[in-house]
Amino acid sequence: MKPMLLTAAEEIPLSNEWNYETKYDGYRCLLYWDQKGIRLVSRNQNELTHLFPEIVSSCEKYSNIIFPLLPLVLDGEICYLTNPFKSEFSIVQTRGKMRNDDVILKNANRFPCHFIAFDLVQYKGFDISQYLLCERKSLLKSLFETIGAPLSVRNDKYELLQVIEVFKEEQLVWEKVKKYNGEGVVAKTMNSLWESGVRSKQWLKLKNWRYIKVLLTKYDKENGYFHGSIYKDSSLIEVVIFKHGLLDNEIDTLVSFFQENGRQITSEVWELEPSICVEIACIDFDGKKLREPRFHKFLFDINPEEVNWRTMQRSLNPIPEVVQVTHPDKPIFPASNLEKDDYLLYLQQIAPYQLPFLRNRLLTAIRFPHGVPGESFYQKNAPDYTPDFVQTKLHDEINYIVCNNVESLLWLGNQLAIEFHIPFQTIDTDFPTEIVFDLDPPSVNEFSLAIDAALKMKEIFDQFQLQSFVKTSGGKGLQVYIPIPKNAFSYEDTRIFTEFVCMFLCMENPDKFTTERLKKNRHGKLYLDYVQHAEGKTIIAPYSTRGNELGCVATPLRWEEVTQKLRPELFTIPTVLERVKKEGDPFLHFREVGEKQDFDVVLTNLKKLIAERN
Repeated sequence: MKPMLLTAAEEIPLSNEWNYETKYDGYRCLLYWDQKGIRLVSRNQNELTHLFPEIVSSCEKYSNIIFPLLPLVLDGEICYLTNPFKSEFSIVQTRGKMRNDDVILKNANRFPCHFIAFDLVQYKGFDISQYLLCERKSLLKSLFETIGAPLSVRNDKYELLQVIEVFKEEQLVWEKVKKYNGEGVVAKTMNSLWESGVRSKQWLKLKNWRYIKVLLTKYDKENGYFHGSIYKDSSLIEVVIFKHGLLDNEIDTLVSFFQENGRQITSEVWELEPSICVEIACIDFDGKKLREPRFHKFLFDINPEEVNWRTMQRSLNPIPEVVQVTHPDKPIFPASNLEKDDYLLYLQQIAPYQLPFLRNRLLTAIRFPHGVPGESFYQKNAPDYTPDFVQTKLHDEINYIVCNNVESLLWLGNQLAIEFHIPFQTIDTDFPTEIVFDLDPPSVNEFSLAIDAALKMKEIFDQFQLQSFVKTSGGKGLQVYIPIPKNAFSYEDTRIFTEFVCMFLCMENPDKFTTERLKKNRHGKLYLDYVQHAEGKTIIAPYSTRGNELGCVATPLRWEEVTQKLRPELFTIPTVLERVKKEGDPFLHFREVGEKQDFDVVLTNLKKLIAERN
């Protein structure tokens, strides 16, 4: 079998016989599931099973429940979700090209992909491809309900087998896709059959085009393509090669202009100084070139210097319409040459990694209304002008902001909330969901003390068989995390553990560490703060920027990075964005680890030890 294909369309059909779905930018794939196991096969009949072992593992946990329903064939897409409506194709593509087994396993852990099912072709061994789509969808939903798999797309990394959400109203799905910068929308007739390998007009795809300004810099007569560039750090870099979308007379005019005004560098190629600006429609940027580019229109009276990396990034990542941005060119981190729009772009791109830690937590923000450094103030109460899309929660007579979506995050960013501080519990829990040790050296010059303390802590946690995580504070220290099961342990319970660890380290290293709260009495030692881990207290959220001149970020690390070469100033806004694209998120499996963490054994043994000593 080969997947049924979609027909490109410019307008979305509007009638009751059509349903609508998100179009994800990934690998189209058939998932074969029988008594022997699971296979993933691409639309070109290539075996993908070994390339995405995490999907196979996620499916296998349903094996006992699903066994009576086998064999099955699911039609879907392999995606790397950055939000419920967008897949990052470049990551899926990179994963698909890997050949080394160790590299595949490493990336399956760091960049886990999902299989999003949108059709059911075989059920209990019966070919149901000639059932109507509405009937196949009903069986697909019933299948996922039976096995307990998610009934809509979520970008968490624990449930990798998911089913697509179906919309009756096209406007609703378009709003979601545009808000989250997804690839597009698919429209399907409810009475359509599943036809192997057929490009059907009953399945239509519509792209969410982004429009990018580029300067024409080269023409290649041999293939008829024009090359477009933008400015980055005062240098021109090529970002597109295109010819589609141009009318014949437009092509003739451009060719003549290149040949008359350009510099011929080979028998077939002409170069041109930046003078002609055009707008290119595309679906994304893969790091080197715009994807699926086509000419849209000429732009006259444009200053070539306006055609730059910053404007391209903003065009690729439009701000949701509900967020009103003011003064986007306002300097925020002048020492790093970062403006408000750069900061908002950071929040937009880091949202998939930061929002899981902000979600359902009472937020304390520190705002810098004039940029950093400068006047700042804490904000807990939601102001009167807080928009409706921002969730709030009344607690102890304070109406806290709860940052649960990207719109809220960007609204806070526009208010110049630079630091995001969160409590150790969520609004739906009574107890902490993690234990955090704040390792606070006297100054950044003694950062090595924090490194030493973190590594010694990890030795203790490893002996307790507790999995720990570590991040920079964004300032002068480090913070070590131990996720624990939700609503299982009180602050009194965790205090037993935090006090024991800190006291033990101070006893073993009295010349380096102290639990003395008064700074004047610390005498150059690193402060181990176990008192701070308490109800009502807060910690800087992972991936939050800090109010220092460089715009350093509280950055999750891998333990192998914690060496004496580590420095907090290495983690600024630009470097952290590049880091998550290349290395992934070290806190990716944080919550999953927490729910499996056997903290009860450790706590029980500590209580026995304390009782014996008393």
